Amino acid sequence: MTDQPTRQRRTPPVPGPPDSPVLPVFSTAAVVAACAAFALMGALQAFYGPAIPALREEFGLSPSTTGLALSAHFVGGVAGVLLFDRLYGRIGNRRLLGTSYLLMATGAAGFALAPDWAAALGAALLAGLGAGGVDYGLNQLFAVGFGHRSTAMLNILNAHFGIGAILGPALIGTVGADRYPAVFLAFALVTLPLLLCLRGVRDHVPQHVGGDTADAPAPARRALRSVLAVFVALYVLHVGIEAGVGGWEPTHLETVGYGAGLAATATSVYWLMMTVGRFLVAPLALRFSAQAIITVSCAGMTVCLLLAAVPDLAPYAYAGVGLFIAPIFPTGLPWLNRAAPHARRAGALVIAASLAGGVAAGPSLGKVIEWSGVRAVPLLLAAVSAVCLAATLWLTRATRTAAL
Repeated sequence: MTDQPTRQRRTPPVPGPPDSPVLPVFSTAAVVAACAAFALMGALQAFYGPAIPALREEFGLSPSTTGLALSAHFVGGVAGVLLFDRLYGRIGNRRLLGTSYLLMATGAAGFALAPDWAAALGAALLAGLGAGGVDYGLNQLFAVGFGHRSTAMLNILNAHFGIGAILGPALIGTVGADRYPAVFLAFALVTLPLLLCLRGVRDHVPQHVGGDTADAPAPARRALRSVLAVFVALYVLHVGIEAGVGGWEPTHLETVGYGAGLAATATSVYWLMMTVGRFLVAPLALRFSAQAIITVSCAGMTVCLLLAAVPDLAPYAYAGVGLFIAPIFPTGLPWLNRAAPHARRAGALVIAASLAGGVAAGPSLGKVIEWSGVRAVPLLLAAVSAVCLAATLWLTRATRTAAL
């Protein structure tokens, strides 16, 4: 107790949230609708890849040009997060989510009916814009809407994204890639009933009252900026690892001697374990702090990536990476909200950073692999994971006072 004031003088604490009662933000039906929205968002993102053969044939595209559809979706997602962050608090939550659902449905329908490739890219951008609004809006509301259960509920919400991402390619494979327009149109129609559940969403969530960060002393402002910068770095890097494993695991496994079929199956298991991991951590989040969960996640992820460098262990180690990386994204948001409640754009920054990390991971890792070789993939990602662990340990120390 006696050394606490000294520690506070050395590292200015980040302002913490005031004590206030938690008001219900979602009805039960609205929670179910939110989970369905995330499943649909995951499916939409996963539709583009399996549709590539049909898109190439219909529009006469090269493989790299066809990949621009998913890139346009991601760019729209980043824009959606930043746009709806500007609108958050100015318009009601129902309008924010309703507009996002409509944009996502309209973009999907436009992609299905596009007469040329330019129109298809515009529609993918529009769908991504809506998806970004859904991603930001629901994550933001779940982070503040369930009190001490927010971390658990965020893991459940984001697990449904994984369910959609797993089922999306299976659906395209079942009906055939040449029938992708019917799948996108069906997606648009299934999205519309979500609008009926918006009445169960509290339209305005009371914001924290108290001094703004601009009124805080200069040392506290510097501490807050440092915390936000490290949170952003953590999100960029861990999503980069997530995308890096998903993109390069098949190539790495084939390079070390596994068949193409087993490599593809192992990659599917990796994505499945991410979904399972979020469901598994939900009850743990009621007993353990976000700091502890993310620290264990980063440590486990680093160990598994190192083990993936051993050919005989690689498929199992990659599955472990999926399990450990799963809780980081949803668990970090309530932690950030408690550590920096007055930083209005903090949530938008880290969500946008996560999308940017996914976009940048492919070309960035590809350039490094050109120099180091495919066999170095797990070791390169392990080095990035170690940086994530160091960032988590720093954040734990820097936000200790704010988290109490």
